[in-house]
Amino acid sequence: MKKDYPRYTLRVSKEMLFKLAFVADFYGRSKNREIEYMIKKHIEEFEKKYGEIPVPEKLQDKDAVE
Repeated sequence: MKKDYPRYTLRVSKEMLFKLAFVADFYGRSKNREIEYMIKKHIEEFEKKYGEIPVPEKLQDKDAVE
């Protein structure tokens, strides 16, 4: 994990966390990577519908892993 990645606390129910762990395990990912995957897919769908979201150059992470 990159040390300069910002952290974000997410509060979810125990049931949702359990189901997230189940899905992540099914696909061979950690819960964190599963959340990243879901966020990435959701953003891609949004941008297909509404256009690309501009990101200020200073926020772009050149070392992000796909």
